[in-house]
Parts: sequence; structure tokens; C-alpha cells
Amino acid sequence: MEQRHLGHTGLRVSRIGLGTLTWGRDTDEHDAADQLRVFWDAGGTLVDTADVYGGGEAEYLLGQLVGKLVPRRDLVLATKAGSVPDPDRRFDGSRGHLLAALDASLERLGTDYVDLWQIHAFDPVTPLDETLQALDLAVSSGRARYAGVSNFCGWQLAKAATWQMASPGVRTRLASTQMEYSLLQRGVEREVLPAALDLGVGLLPSSPLGRGVLTGKYRLGTPSDSRGASQHLAPFVEPYLDEPASRIVDAVATAADGLATTPLQVALAWVRDRPGVVAPILGARNSRQLGEALSVEALSLPDEICQALDDVSAPVHRYPDQDWSTL
Repeated sequence: MEQRHLGHTGLRVSRIGLGTLTWGRDTDEHDAADQLRVFWDAGGTLVDTADVYGGGEAEYLLGQLVGKLVPRRDLVLATKAGSVPDPDRRFDGSRGHLLAALDASLERLGTDYVDLWQIHAFDPVTPLDETLQALDLAVSSGRARYAGVSNFCGWQLAKAATWQMASPGVRTRLASTQMEYSLLQRGVEREVLPAALDLGVGLLPSSPLGRGVLTGKYRLGTPSDSRGASQHLAPFVEPYLDEPASRIVDAVATAADGLATTPLQVALAWVRDRPGVVAPILGARNSRQLGEALSVEALSLPDEICQALDDVSAPVHRYPDQDWSTL
């Protein structure tokens, strides 16, 4: 699998990442082992998790497999901290919480460092410089090699990245930002992606298949074994089952028919090769589904197909976004 640099850093990662959102909850140890083996055999290196996935079980399960199934040196382990199970405060970006969460993650993962440590979301009640100092301390102490953020809007990303770049050698430059990005969700193109491109921050798209909808599996209803039929994941899928999304899914299916491939591969190849994208993070239900997705390595979409998909899924950009002067 092709390797790409993560932002303006020396860290190289596979251009498809393996997500572990369902590990330890919907994905058991046997399915997780099969997925990791298939991913590694295909040349994949970037494995993404978070301290809240499965209440910590995803990290624990991954830690049980790394070293036994796949050599630690062959993987780029990425985890996140900052989300908390508190209805009154969903995010905690305080220095104390973040560093304690990192130590707990390292223990569950069974390693003394992670390759990429990310702030899971912006905390509006903690000073941003305090949150970012946790990244600096994590890197300077060797507990993390690189640092990034997740779910930061445009101004938040720009402020954070600029603050970190203001004192080179003292503060840790942001390597990445992880955001939802797909043909069904192109909101990052308004401000996040332009900021990331300008500041040298690599984009790691989550839900690159539109929460599974872009595979076309929901065109004739909700399959019983799909996430849309899951009690706790159905609300996650439902927003993308409307009429505008249906038109985009139909266009992806038409493109797939013309290329003699699958809608999954068309949708994944589109987001993988967007400007600024480093590696879409792919969460699979099983190793067979993952293997099908990883075969996208051999697919490059023709320019006319990309343009057609761009047109049918184009978000509305109005003042004061980029190119507003032409309105």
C-alpha cells in the first residue's frame, strides 16, 4: 500500500487507515484479529482508536493483538483523548485530564508510546493553550511521537496550528486533523480543509463511506446485519438516508457500474485522493468487507468520474467562504 507523509512531518502512514470504533463492543477479539491481519498483509500501517471506543475496550483489544499478531514496529498507532461520558461536559481538554487519559491509554495498549496522539474535540471551557500544552508534554516526555486534533472547526484548527507553529522547537507542530469527510459530508471543504492545506496539517477523514450509506447497501432498505439495524448505531446512520443522499448514492452506483467495480471502492477512492487527504480511516464489520475495501489500492478514478461526483455532491458555499468574490 502506498505510504504518505502525515502533514508537514517525517511520519509516513498507509493511505488507508484501520478504524476500531466498534472493537470490544460489536467486534470481538477473533474478528478484530482477522481484520488486523488482513490490514497488515495489505501493507496497512495506520490503526486509529480512542480511549472512549468501547469504554476503553477497543484500546485494550488492540493492545492484546499488537506484538503477538503484528510487530509493534510495523504499525502507526493513533489514539485520542478528551471525550468524556459526562452529559454536562462532553469534552475535557484540561491538561490534567488529557495526560491522565494518555497514561491510561498506554497501559491498555500495552506500549510505552503512541505514534500519534490526538485531542478528540475542542473544549470551549478550557484555555486552548492549556490543552495544547498537554500535546507538548506528551511529545517531550516520549509518550507520543506526533500530535494532532480531531473535530476542530476551521477557526479552532487555524488557531491551534498557528499557536503551535509560533515557537518551533518548543511547541509540537500539529501533524493531523481527523474529521468526517465523504461524498455525503463535504462540510470540511468550507474552512477546515483550506486551513489544513495552508498550515501543513494532514487530514484523516473519518466515515469516508458516509457511515456505510455510500456502499449502496441501504438502497432497497436496511439490511438486518448492518449498522443501520443496530439499536445504538441506527441514529448514526439515519441522517444520511434522505433524498439528497439517495441521489448521490445512485451516482456512485452508476460510476461503479461503468468502471466494473463497487460503490464502496468508488466512494473510498474519491475521498482518498482529494487534496489534503492523507488517509481515510475505515471501519469494517468483518475482514471480508475490509479486504474488499483495501482492494481500492489498484483503483484511480478517471477525471470525468471525479468531476461528475463532485458536481452531484457539491455543497453550497456562499459568502464569506473562498471564491465568494465571484458571486
